[in-house]
Amino acid sequence: MAKEVRASHILVDNEEHAKQIKLELERDDDKSFADLAREKSEGPSRDNGGDLGFFERGDMVKPFERKAFEMDVGEVSDPVQTDFGWHLIKKTEER
Repeated sequence: MAKEVRASHILVDNEEHAKQIKLELERDDDKSFADLAREKSEGPSRDNGGDLGFFERGDMVKPFERKAFEMDVGEVSDPVQTDFGWHLIKKTEER
């Protein structure tokens, strides 16, 4: 079985907005990644707190996938650009 990653993300339309959200996440211990995804993400996964479930290599666009697979579990990325916009990615599990 191939390695799989479970990740959540927050999708916004520009890098500056993504950076602001990451700062908010780092500064406010009361706000979880899922809370911020529900509030600020423009993607359809916002209702699930940004959770994308498990995926293998080849399931996601390359820049997103590359970052998700290289991160440590629990880590939140710096903004990653794809054709969909700017993502903050949180790797939640690996199997």
